[in-house]
Amino acid sequence: MSLSDDSIKSMPTTGQDAKPGLENPERKSSSMQEFYNLYRELLVITLVLTGIIFICVWIVYSRNVALNYLLGACAGVVYLRMLAKNVERLSRENPKLSKTRLALLVGVIVLASQWNKLQILPIFLGFLTYKGTLLIYVVRGAFIPDSSKLQ
Repeated sequence: MSLSDDSIKSMPTTGQDAKPGLENPERKSSSMQEFYNLYRELLVITLVLTGIIFICVWIVYSRNVALNYLLGACAGVVYLRMLAKNVERLSRENPKLSKTRLALLVGVIVLASQWNKLQILPIFLGFLTYKGTLLIYVVRGAFIPDSSKLQ
């Protein structure tokens, strides 16, 4: 048994052995493409859900309440867009998400509390529409696990 350099065979490196920051560009672009597809899907579901709920609220309550809901839902879509931009900027050098997105919700709620024609509850529930989108996405993924292959 010899401990010479001949006996040490060069092993091919794997992704685990690679240095941080030197990721496979194909894998990175594939991951970003999956992220963009997920973002697009969540945005479409949010917009469809917003339209359905807006019409239902207008029929059941009034136009004013429905418009308050729509204002909150638009703020929720902007929040979702800001979140996607923050996630897109994540890297090993910048591992934190920005917390300025919450200023959007605070601003809309303050505006609603100061302006007499706006109602806080429909605006807040409209803002939470994107959460309903996430629930739909998760439930659909639980019952149809290969939903990404269907598209």
